[in-house]
This record gives sequence, C-alpha cells and structure tokens, in this order.
Amino acid sequence: MHALRQEILPPSGVEFATSLKLTPSTLVELPTPPNATTRHEFAARTLCNVVVARSSILRIFEIREEPVVPQVDDERDRRKALKGTEAVEGEVEMDEQGEGFVNIAKSSGQSADVIVRTTTKFYLVREHRLHGIVTGVEGVKTISTLEDKLDRLLVSFRDAKVRESRATGRILLTSAQIALLEWSTVVHDLITVSIHTYERAPQLMSLDSSLFRAELRVDPHSRCSALSLPKDAFAILPFYQTQAELDVMDQDPVHTRDVPYAPSFILDLPATVDQNIRNIIDFVFLPGFNKPTIAVLCQAQQTWTGRLKEFKDTTRLVIFTLDIVTQSYPIITSVQGLPYDCFAIMACPASLGGVVILSGNSMIYVDQSSRRVILPLNGWQTRISDFPLPPSAPEQRDYNIQLEGCRATFVDDKTLFIIHKDGTVYPVDIVVEGKVVTKMNMSSALAQTTIPSVIRRITDTHVFVGSTVGPSVLLNAAQVEEEIDEDAEMSSPTTVVQTHMQIDYDDDDGKCSFLEQSFAHPYHVPDIYGDSAAKEPIINGYANGKVAKNTRTVIKLSECDSLPAYGPIADMTFSLARNGVGTMRYQERPVPELVAATGSGHLGGFTVFQRDLPIRTKRKLHAIGGARGMWSLPIRQTVKTGGISYEHAMDPYHSENDTLILSTDVNPSPGLSRIATRAAKADVSITTRIQGTTIGAAPFFQRTAILHVVTNAIRVLEPDGTERQIIKDMDGNMPRPKIRACSISDPFVLIVREDDSIGLFIGETERGKIRRKDMSPMGDKSSRYLTGCFYVDSTGLFEKSLKSSVALNGATTTLQAAVNPGSSGQSLTFLATQVFLRSGQLTVYEAHAGGQGSEPPAIVRSSSLDIKFVKALSKAFEIQRPEEGEKSILAEQKRVLRMFIPFVTTPTPGERYSGVFFTGDRPSWIISTDKYGLRLYPSGHNVVHAFTPCSLWDSKGDFLLYSEEGPSLLEWIPEFELNGPLPSRTIPRGRSYSNLVFDASTHLIVAASSLQARFASFDEDGNKVWEPESKRFTYFAGVYREVYILFGLFVAPNISDPMCDCSTLELISPDLWVTMDGFEFATNEFINDMAVVSLETAGTETGTREFIAVGTSINRGEDLAVKGAPSSSPVESVLQMYIFEIAEVVPDPAISSKRWYKLRLRCRDDAKGPVTAVCGFSGYLVSSMGQKVFVRAFDSDERLVGVAFLDVGVYVTSLRTLKNLLLVGDAVKSVSFIAFQEDPYKLVPLGKDINSVCVTKADFFFADGQLSILTSDEEGIIRMYDYDPHDPESKDGRHLLLRTEFNSQSECRASILIARRTSDDPMIPQAKLVTGSTDGTLASVTPVEEHVFKRLQLLQGQLTRNVQHVAGLNPKAFRYVIVTLKPQLVPMML
Repeated sequence: MHALRQEILPPSGVEFATSLKLTPSTLVELPTPPNATTRHEFAARTLCNVVVARSSILRIFEIREEPVVPQVDDERDRRKALKGTEAVEGEVEMDEQGEGFVNIAKSSGQSADVIVRTTTKFYLVREHRLHGIVTGVEGVKTISTLEDKLDRLLVSFRDAKVRESRATGRILLTSAQIALLEWSTVVHDLITVSIHTYERAPQLMSLDSSLFRAELRVDPHSRCSALSLPKDAFAILPFYQTQAELDVMDQDPVHTRDVPYAPSFILDLPATVDQNIRNIIDFVFLPGFNKPTIAVLCQAQQTWTGRLKEFKDTTRLVIFTLDIVTQSYPIITSVQGLPYDCFAIMACPASLGGVVILSGNSMIYVDQSSRRVILPLNGWQTRISDFPLPPSAPEQRDYNIQLEGCRATFVDDKTLFIIHKDGTVYPVDIVVEGKVVTKMNMSSALAQTTIPSVIRRITDTHVFVGSTVGPSVLLNAAQVEEEIDEDAEMSSPTTVVQTHMQIDYDDDDGKCSFLEQSFAHPYHVPDIYGDSAAKEPIINGYANGKVAKNTRTVIKLSECDSLPAYGPIADMTFSLARNGVGTMRYQERPVPELVAATGSGHLGGFTVFQRDLPIRTKRKLHAIGGARGMWSLPIRQTVKTGGISYEHAMDPYHSENDTLILSTDVNPSPGLSRIATRAAKADVSITTRIQGTTIGAAPFFQRTAILHVVTNAIRVLEPDGTERQIIKDMDGNMPRPKIRACSISDPFVLIVREDDSIGLFIGETERGKIRRKDMSPMGDKSSRYLTGCFYVDSTGLFEKSLKSSVALNGATTTLQAAVNPGSSGQSLTFLATQVFLRSGQLTVYEAHAGGQGSEPPAIVRSSSLDIKFVKALSKAFEIQRPEEGEKSILAEQKRVLRMFIPFVTTPTPGERYSGVFFTGDRPSWIISTDKYGLRLYPSGHNVVHAFTPCSLWDSKGDFLLYSEEGPSLLEWIPEFELNGPLPSRTIPRGRSYSNLVFDASTHLIVAASSLQARFASFDEDGNKVWEPESKRFTYFAGVYREVYILFGLFVAPNISDPMCDCSTLELISPDLWVTMDGFEFATNEFINDMAVVSLETAGTETGTREFIAVGTSINRGEDLAVKGAPSSSPVESVLQMYIFEIAEVVPDPAISSKRWYKLRLRCRDDAKGPVTAVCGFSGYLVSSMGQKVFVRAFDSDERLVGVAFLDVGVYVTSLRTLKNLLLVGDAVKSVSFIAFQEDPYKLVPLGKDINSVCVTKADFFFADGQLSILTSDEEGIIRMYDYDPHDPESKDGRHLLLRTEFNSQSECRASILIARRTSDDPMIPQAKLVTGSTDGTLASVTPVEEHVFKRLQLLQGQLTRNVQHVAGLNPKAFRYVIVTLKPQLVPMML
C-alpha cells in the first residue's frame, strides 16, 4: 500500500527569536496610512525585523510603529465631535481627491497641539517551511553591511538522521549545520550566502549526540559566532568586519563580498582552553571587549540532590578570550563553587560588566574580578549550597520563588525582568555604588504574561516574549520621568497601575493578568561620575526659569501586540457544532469540528478547528433574487450648490452604510434586475424593476448616482432607480458584441466585450454624465484583452515606481495615460493581483518595488513601473467545461460565473479584514492578514452564484450571498481566528488537558484535566507517612515567624513542597463550553488513558450501551513497589479502572433550561499494574496492566470480569481495535498484531515486529481491501507494516513486514482514524489518519493508488533536484531513515 503524508497545520509557537535589520524597509519610512487625517499625519516606520522559528518553520516579521487612528464609538461623542463642521449651502467645496466636502468655515474647539498616539504591530514578510530542525537564529553584521546597512541572518539546524542497526539497536545521529542568509530585493526573499556543516566532526559521531541540545550564539560586535557541539566543543565561524581584518588575513576584497567569513574551525574546550571545562550548561558572548570573549558555565563534576553530601557547589564559570588570528585563548576569569543547580547565564550591558547566573533557587552576579553577589529567592538555597549569603532585608526572607523554566532579559543597564515559568514578571534592580555592584533587589510580581520559551530585547523599549505553549507577546518597556512629591521617598519601591487600563485579577493567587503596569526603580543612587546626558543647570531651585521638581525614572510595561499560537497537541477528537445557534430563527446544520487539547498551565484549554470558514445565516432574502449578480451600494441623496449636485452631509459613521441592493437574474429572458431597499421589521422591499441582465453596478459621482452596466449599454441611474443617461455600446450604427465584464472606479468605467475588446468611459462630475473615451490608439478593434480592472494605489508604491520619459498629456497610447492624463491626484492603475487561469489554477501575486533587474529590458518604453510581482498563494480548481455546441438558453442559465469580488469587513470592533471572494464551484474566501499573510478558506457551499458585502442593516460584517439555497444574509462567527491554514477558535480554560473523548449519543465531550497538587508520601494502608506535628511562632532568621516542627526540626515557611500530577474528569458541552459535571480523583491520582467503549448492559433495548472507560495511576512515592510487578518502577504506584456513564438529569432552571447531563460512576476496579491504555471490542473492554493485555466483560452493570489476557511486552503505550483485531504498541517491543475470539475466549497473536522500537501510537490503515499498520515512535519516525503470512520473510506471519520508514521529525501524541470516501463512493471507505504532534503539527496520511504514487515520486525528485531550497537543506535527507546491517533497503512508500 502507498500513502501520502500532508502537513495540515505547521508547528505552533515560537522557540527561537532574534531581532535585526534584515529588509530594506527598516531603513526608510513607510507612507502615511490612507485613513490618517492631516491632524494625525505620522509617517509609519519599521523599527526592525523579528525572525521567529519553531521546529521546521521560520517566519520573518516587520515591527511597525503606526499612528492610532482615532475611533469614536459613542453616538453622542460622534455628534459632539462633528458639531460646527456641518456643510451648508455655499460652504461646500470639492477636495483634490474628489471624495466629499470640506467645510470652509473654521471649526471651533480644535487644538493645534495634538499628541499622536502610536501602536506597534507585527506584519508578516515571509514564511518558510524548512527541511531541517532549527536550533537557533541570530542576526549578524558582515563586511557587506557597510554598503547596504542591512544585517544577515544566521540559522543553525539539527539535521537528525536515525540510523537503524538491527544488531546493536537504533542510533540517532545529529548533523549540525549553520546557514548564512541575506535578503534579496530582486526575489523579495531570503537567499543563501553560505552553508557550514559539521556532519563529519568527531563530536557528532558519539552515541549520545541525540541527547545534546545545540546552542547558537553570536558576538555582540558580529566578529564571530559559536555553535555548541557535543563533547564540550564549539564550532567557531569568524566574520570579516573591516578592511584591516582583510589585510591581516591577506584576503582579496572583491572575493570577500561573496565570502564574508574566514574558515570555520572546531574549538575543543578541554584540550585548548581548560581541562576543567566539561559538561557545558550554557555560554554567552560578553560585550565591551576588544576581542571576542566567551563566558562558559560548566560542571566538571556532575551531581544531583541525592549526592549533595558528597558533591555540592560543583558549577564553574570560565571567561576566556578568542584570539582567532593567533589561535590562543587566554582565560580572564575563573570562578568555582557556584550552586549545582545553575542553568543559565546572561551577559550584562557593557556599562555594567559581568554576568548574571540563574539557578533554581537564586540569582548570582559575577564581575570580571570574580566578585560575587547573590540574591536567594527561597529557603532551599541554604540547604543545597554552602555559598555565603549576605544579610538579607526583611522582605527578602519571605521570597519563595523557583526559577526553573524562567527566562530573563535586561530592559535597561541596571534593570532586568525575570519571567517565571507561569508567566509572572518580576523586576530585579542591580544596585551599583560607584562602579561596584553591592546587591540585587527583586520587587513584587509586576504582571502575568505568556509562558516563556525565549525572551529578546529587540529595541531599546521593546521586549519580545516567545512561547511554545501559547501566544507570543511584544511588550513595551519604556522609561519615562515621573514627578513625585517632595515628601515622598525616592528609594521606596513603587508599583503603579494605570487606572485607565483594565486589569484582570486571578482570585486564586492574587496575580494580575498582564495588560499594562509600571514600576519605579526601587533604589535611586546618584552616579558619582555624572550622567551620560547633559542636564539643565539648577540655580536656587530653578531650572530654565521654572521651579525644579523631584522626578524618578519609571519603566512602564504595556502589551503592544501578540502572535497567536496554541502550542502542543496532547489529544484530539471530532465533535459536531452548530454555527447558527442563537441567530434568530435559522438553525444551521451541524458541521464537524476538530477539538484539540492544547497549551499548558494557565494557557491550557481547547483549540477548535473547522475546515470551512465558519458563518451563520442571519436571514433569508428570497424576494430579491440575484442568481446572476448582487451589488449592495451606498447611494446618497444630493444637494445642489451653484448648479452642481453633491452628496448631502450626514453623520460619517452612518454615511458608510449601504442604502440599496441591486440584483439581477437571467430568467426570464433577456434578464431582470431589481433595486431593493430596507423596509420595516428588517425586511426588504422592491422599489424598481429593470429589464435586462446587469453586468456590474457601483456608486458614481461621489455616491450620488448608480453606474449601471448591462449587456449592451452603460446607464446612469438616480438613487430612486430612474434613468438619467444611457450610452449604448454601438460601433456607429452596428451593435458591438455583448459586454461580458466591467470594472468601475469613480469616475472611470472599463468594459470587456465577448470578442475580447475593451472600452473606456469617463464621468464628468460637473454635468453628472459620462462620455466615451476614444481607445483607437490602443487598438480598439485589433487588440484583445482577457480581463482588466482598476486599482486605487493608496500605498504610493506605483507613484514611486513610475518611470516616464515623456509628459503624460499626449495621445492615449496607454491605459494609464487615459485614466490619469497629467493629473497629480488620484492614481488608477491597470492591475490584476488575483489570477485564475484557464487550466483552473488560482494564483495570487503581491506587488513590490524594485522589479527590474540589472539587465535592460528588450523593449524600451516611454513609461514603465519598476515593480515586481511575487507569488503569494496558489491553488488548483477543477474546471467543468461545457460540451461543444451547447449554446442554448438553458445552458446560459446553468453557467456558473467565476469572479473575484473584493470586500472589506469588520467582524468585531477594532478588527478589520480585507480580501476577495471567489465565486463559482468550490467558492473560497481569500483573506489578507497582517501576521500570517494570505489565507484561502472554503466557504462551505457547493456553489455560489453571486456575492457582495452588505451593510444595509448597519453592520460592517454582513455579506449577501446567493448559493444553492438561494439568497441569504450571513456573517462570520467572530470567535474564530484566521491566523492559520484552518479557521480556529481558542477556548481558554486556565488548565491543560491530557485526554479527550466525544460521546456521539449526547454530543458532549469528556475531558481529563492535568493539574498539580502538593505531594504527600503514603504507606501500604494509604495513610500519610508524615504530617507537621505542631505549629507555633518562634524566633527564626532574625524575626518572629510561624514555623512547622517536624521530628524536632524547624521547617521555614519559604520551603516549598514538591508537586505531583493529579487529574479531574469534566463533562463539557461543546455548544456553550461550560462544564456540566465533573469527578475529582485523589490528589496523587492521574489519568493515563480514556476511551468510549460499548459494553453489554441490561438497561437498554439493544443490550449494549456506551460507557467512558478511564485508567488511572496513584503515585505513592519512591518507597513502595508497584503491586504485582516483578520489579520496581521509577515512579512506584498502584492503578485503578473506572467505568462512567453519561446520564440525563432534570436541569436546574437557574443554570439552564435545556437538557442537562451528569457523570455517573458505575464501576471502580483496582488494578495490579499500570493501566496505560484502554479501548474496546464490541461488548468488551480491553486494557493494559503492566506488560499484560486484559479483555473484560461488564457483568450485571456493576463489575468487570476478565475473559482473556496475553503477555505482550514491557510497557504498553497504545491500543487500537478494528472488529476483532487488536494492535498493541509497546515502549520497547514495538508493535504486536493480535486477534480475539469468543468461543472459547482467547487472544491469539498473529504477528509482531521483532525490532526494539519505542512506539507511541499504532493505528490500522486500510484502503481497497488492503490492510496495513502505521506506527510512530518518540523520534517521529512513521513506519508502515504489512501482515502477509504468504511472504517467506514473515515466518508464516509471525513477523510483521516493515514496508517503509518516514521521518516526520516530531513525536505523535494523538491520532484519529476517519473515513475517506472517494468520488466512486465505495461501500467500504478508505482510512485517513490525522495525527497531532508535540510541536503543534497537524498532519494527515492518506492512501493513494500506485500510479498516482509513482507520479508524485517523480515530481518529488524533480522538485528536490531543480528547486533552490532555503539554507541549502536537502528535503530527501530530511525524511530519510538510514538503515544498516539489513539485507535489503526499505522501499520508500510514504
């Protein structure tokens, strides 16, 4: 069997990030937004680029600072703002753009000094799916930076290759690689400058290299980079920075432009620097040195908590210099005796010097003279380390903070932020007296943000916090001067909360969720050497003639923007949802949605995915028709001033809404058009009927008239539908071919006829009429055009890129000259960015500046645009071609038009989307997003004949659509986010979930939540081993405080207890996402697996009923062995089996008036081994206990009775059933294929894999009468097995035959097998496997036919060989699994 693996969703989250000036947009100012007024003119600018990466995906963003366009939401405030600016007769004058009126009278109440508020946002520039696992990204400057002022991007990869040795086991080899990339304006993308691979390095050939995590670091002055390798080695890549370096290295300057680096080399630290540098923990480059200087944190003698009596304080800090020219590495500083739990090192700013070391229980500052300053953060520091502690302040004695999993960064020279593993932000201030650091002070928790995985200071005032389990945020940490009272103490710690911002508090721990807060430096120490910036002199308490006030520096922290992400997928299930619930009287049909348990900690919850863009119907509008087209238009009544008609002045908020709908139908022939307006009770009324089929309609003459295009004429209609002017499309007295398409942009009209000729009409505003433009110089009769449209250039790109050698006031030789003859106002350009080819290929292009290359064009034109088009999106559609000779009226009525209809919508306040709707078969939405580029979503309809955005009912998020169900008004569901290939909705729950199941009978979800509880040790009888005997106040650590007395010993209150996993069971309604009922387990009991099983029962007519089977473990500590197990386990525990049913109960009227359900415990059975997996046959429960698999029956609805068992392996990880067949995945013994028989009851082994593989998931895979087995291991290797007793290699079927191996590069935690029916609609559907991974990847495996597979394999080979891949990575090697010591190679079938 052959299969195709497709990645549906890429990895989610951010693991690595860096900031740099990569693109030319960071060097210039962006044009002012088109909706910014003259009072708020502010040139938007790109502060920098941010490059983020996770697993195999890399994204490049621009950080733009833009003005905030003021929005007045309250009706009373809008009227107040418009007071005094109404236009009256005689005071109306057209502006230069012709888009309305300006009041000549001077409006009152406007201040000249306006503070422009700005906002900082992410904008996606480029996204790449890489053929390698990213291990680090950094920005670097090369010698070419002196010319173009742009930085280069340095990316390191882990090209993991699994080598299978059938004799010695499996070995994972890592190939370290560094790629130097730069931005190319020609291709508008990254190009590879150089590739540096260390695959053959001896450090990478070790057996434990798979356990190593590489780190990439770059010198602050970009003199070199270092990539950590196994066996305590660095791969050093030097970069040229100046001409002097080239002279020393005797390099050719011309050659250096192509090769901006010196030869790289591997630095073996124990052999060349210090023999005590072993077991490197972390390293960092230090700023402010003349040569590259590295600080290494290592542990020559490793230890752990059980050996602290023998080895304590084993961490060492070594600072040495890299002299690349002389190949010498002198040591500057060496510090020993640091706590054993140190895990990270930070370089301090050059003005401060030294490093900050983070350990699990403290922070340590070390300067260049080896002076150490420690800040203990809990009571464990004195118990695990002999590091001397200074006298602590009273408030520091209550610290109980653990730093494991935290991230830190400096926000200024003496202040750093510690972001805890739960997202809590703690500010730390470094107190300096003179040039010596005396102490560090940590203030109280400032705010709570995302769970950090990486933190970077990208500008002087902005900090980026990336997360792998949730959204990543951009924070603004700006320093401002705050006035204080004279009596206020400047040295007292202060936390200021912005009163105008909403702060949400958590009732459990009292922490606030992060929105905006600020804090002041807790200690103000004057700089005895003077400030860097000159201050105004203060004389007798006066500064510059004014009274001097006391101020202090305050760092204000606020959230600017975020990158949505859902994190790892722990489990998933399909459910049914009704998108139309609660929308008037129209109930939508149920749609399938994928519910995934995602996130971690307080970011945990559910993420709901749907295939189509979720919409809901608001009302049906059968009266207006519109099978051939619909247009919703904002037409206004006019007023006359000096004989000229202008739009009547109205509230601008309501003036944007539509006032009428124009629809058209082909039947009855020759067509019928209608004009409808809004009537009472939110209904519509037909006001005008017009004979003929409408080709296009749009507001004209500043929205005071309707430009109406029919098949043989162009008409101007009054707002009430009466005819003002008509121009028949005639060639003299001969009728021209029918008009098949048009493009209208006031005051221009472009038509395209059936013979592919074009026509142009221009409106005259003074007369209120249109006239024909002579197009004979452009080949009126000889030239042929397939399509065309107008484009309003609001970005200024085309005006800047226009190159013309003649004045544009001569003959009409180009369409640009026709529509813009010498005018400097509104610019209209002939452009089509969405292209639909006759072959069915839909392609979307983006226009960018700088399209001309170095070679001159073959044809010299008088005017040209220096732009280029970059393909942004492409998708293939099936074309249904009509039969030849079919030209009847019935065929014309059945013809489905494919059209691009642009729209701008505001589904929720403050959220604005622009895009294009693609009508016809398989209609789709093409939506432009700021953070994730272009997205294409199916609409969910079989066919859409007509579409238009509609605000007739005072909503900017409505659409009018004619589908197979007729005309209807619909809207998007605002809860869904459009930031990925699938529309998604995040359901925050404040906790993570490990298991999900969907009950089809009640349409409810049962979820197992993962929580943390304080650990307690128990004896054989289930009693706690110890508890605090008494509690009293005593003199401890210099103060009287409450302590515990345990066996005569004092236990400080800042000593935290260990935590253990626990679980609860929740019954959740997917309609409202409320918890109906739950079941709490013991504080040391957690759920391993859960499944919906069908068991025999006497309570139903059919004799069977679906139950919820749950397998748990009870953690009892390290002193008790697993009951019934032959040997002890690292986590000693007993386990239990639960059987629940979902029962309907009488609802509580105070909660809900609808149906209500609860969980009812039917059976609880103690097990003697770990119940790690559960599933069910028809009427039987299958569960794993240790290394055994049991089949049980539900007897009398109250107990489980065993009927069969089988020894299968060491530790069962997965169970799957198909009819009476069973798949067992094991952590050591790979996969087993078993059959179950009832007479007599017996489990019969059919075959198994004889190799040692850690299988995490095993699933059946079938199509066209063939059956295969798919497995996934902890390294992400997908394997396909066959059971074929007739093959001699299978040993009569006892051995499963391995057919193929495929490296997916991420561990699969969840999988769902769904039915896939082909166009032939067979009786037995094919199997389609959907998998979810730990990095958030969602993928599918689909069976394909052999001839299709061969064509795909040939195409894959052509793409691999002929396409230039990013960073020079090899796609084929990325998926290979190297197999050795095997008679024949495994064929590639996936």
